[in-house]
Amino acid sequence: MTNSNHKQPCQADGCTLEAVDMRHAAMNWLVSTNPSRKAEGVKSLNAAWLSGQLALDAAATLPEPAAIPGRPEQPLLVSPLEVGKRSMRTPEGRAALVHALAHIEFNAINLALDAIWRFAGMPVQYYADWLKVAAEEAYHFELLNGYLLNAGYRYGDFSAHNSLWEMAERTRDDVLARIALVPRTMEARGLDASPPLRNKFLQIGDADAAGILDIILRDEIGHVAIGNHWFNWLCSQRGLEPIAAYRALATQYRAPAMRKPLNMEARRKAGFTEEELALL
Repeated sequence: MTNSNHKQPCQADGCTLEAVDMRHAAMNWLVSTNPSRKAEGVKSLNAAWLSGQLALDAAATLPEPAAIPGRPEQPLLVSPLEVGKRSMRTPEGRAALVHALAHIEFNAINLALDAIWRFAGMPVQYYADWLKVAAEEAYHFELLNGYLLNAGYRYGDFSAHNSLWEMAERTRDDVLARIALVPRTMEARGLDASPPLRNKFLQIGDADAAGILDIILRDEIGHVAIGNHWFNWLCSQRGLEPIAAYRALATQYRAPAMRKPLNMEARRKAGFTEEELALL
């Protein structure tokens, strides 16, 4: 699907789907500051794409909006070292843990939307894949925020850090670096962290939180697989050997070290090769 008409973006929280193509609409929802409206809007955008209501101008170079990503005034963003301890022993501690997960999912919505509007000239399937990711991250955010509301809290009630988006900023000029270091590195860490956290919730009898984590892990395997697919595709297009290319990018962009234990089963399902896993 292509459309040669370059239309002006509409207002983020009042976007008419017919007025813009998919990449413009992704930009509009990226700058939205209302988490709930953003989540609902992104899911609707994906549904519109799947039903053939949206065009796509993959070639257009879009001007960067003034303030991205759109986020609410709360949560307060602090250094990872300043985020308070989250104990499973108290309802507040468990809510703080779920809030941290909700913040990751909110950032993940923004990351997927940014990958759509920012990088021109990719195949149509690239944009469709990241819109699907954005919609699933929106669903995850809604599940976690619903848990918080049932517990008497809401997204924004606890402080959070900004490490995911900081890596997005560092990789803003190269789609290969973005794919290598956000979905394949930062987000892939969730594959490792989810099962132990899920088990802790089960041990204290919190089946609701454990069930949400099951859904998130299932979908995140697919998201990392999408990252692996496009990383390898880009390496092939540029004549690069994937493992050597990843090492160079990880050094250049100061990727965080891997934290053990690694979820080898989930990483295999997500498309990491045995050679890559051995190096990890």
